[in-house]
Amino acid sequence: MLVIVNPHSGVGRQKRIETLLSNNLNRDLYDYEVCYTEYIHHGTLIARDAVDKGYDVVTAVGGDGSVNDVIQGIKGTDTVLGIVPCGSGNGLARCMKIPLTPAFAIRLLNREKVSAIDTIVLNDKFLIASIAGVGFDAFIARLMKAAKIRGFSAYLNLILREYPTYESKDYRIYLDGKETPVDRKAWFITFANSNQFGYNVAVAPHAKLDDGLIDISIVDKIPVEHALITAPLVYTNLFELSQHVEMFRARDIMVTGNVDKWVNIDGEGENVGKELHFVNHPRSLKIIGK
Repeated sequence: MLVIVNPHSGVGRQKRIETLLSNNLNRDLYDYEVCYTEYIHHGTLIARDAVDKGYDVVTAVGGDGSVNDVIQGIKGTDTVLGIVPCGSGNGLARCMKIPLTPAFAIRLLNREKVSAIDTIVLNDKFLIASIAGVGFDAFIARLMKAAKIRGFSAYLNLILREYPTYESKDYRIYLDGKETPVDRKAWFITFANSNQFGYNVAVAPHAKLDDGLIDISIVDKIPVEHALITAPLVYTNLFELSQHVEMFRARDIMVTGNVDKWVNIDGEGENVGKELHFVNHPRSLKIIGK
C-alpha cells in the first residue's frame, strides 16, 4: 500500500498519520510507504507512479479533493482506493460510512472489503467519485480553493457572505440524448454519484454509488425566509420536498449555459468551460469500505 498524505488538507487531523498507521494498520496484511504531496494535484502524479510500480492499494489521507487527485492517478486500473478522511466535508467517506476518526478508518482498511462504485467522467477528462456542481456551488468551491482557512465555519462564512449577490443562471440540460432539453434558471445544479457535498448536506438523498445513474438536483435561489424550512430537509434526506428543488436521473448529461465556466469537482473548483458532458461509468473504481 502507498499512503498519500495531503499535509494541508482540512483541519489538521492528518498530522499524526504515521503514528496512527504504525499503531493501527495490520502489518501482516500490508507493507506500506507514506508520501506527502507538495503542491496542488501532486497526488495524481504520485498515484500514477504507484500504479506503475505495482502497488495494490493507494490510500488517500485528506478530503474529497485529495481523494479525487488519487483516483485521477489510478483510473482505468485494478489498483484499489483506500480513504482515511481528514478533510473538511469528507462527502464520499460519509456516504460510504467510513469512520471520520483516522485511527478507525485505518482499522477499516484491515478488513480488505473491496467493492466497486461508479464514477462520473466530465468532458472526457475529469473524473468524479462523489459530486459535481455548477452555479453557486462551484462559485463557493472556487473561493474555498483560494481560502487560507478550511473547515465548516470558513465554508459557511463564504456562503453567508456571497449569498445576497449571486444570481441564478439559465441552463439547458439534455438527458440521455433526448432532443427536448430541460431549460431551467438555477441557483446551482448538482450532478451526484454520492448523496452529499459533505458535512452531511444531502443534496441528492436518493443517489447510490453503484446504480449506474447520475442524480441531478436543480435548485433555484432559496429566499431567506424559507431557509429555516429548507435547512432541516437537507439534513434529513428530504431535500426533494422543497418547492425550490427539482430532481432528475440520467446516465449521460449535456449542459450548456455554464457562463461562470467553473465546476465544483469533489469539493474543488475547476475551470472547465461553458459546455459540460457528464457520463456515468458503472462500477469503474475499486474501493475499500464497510
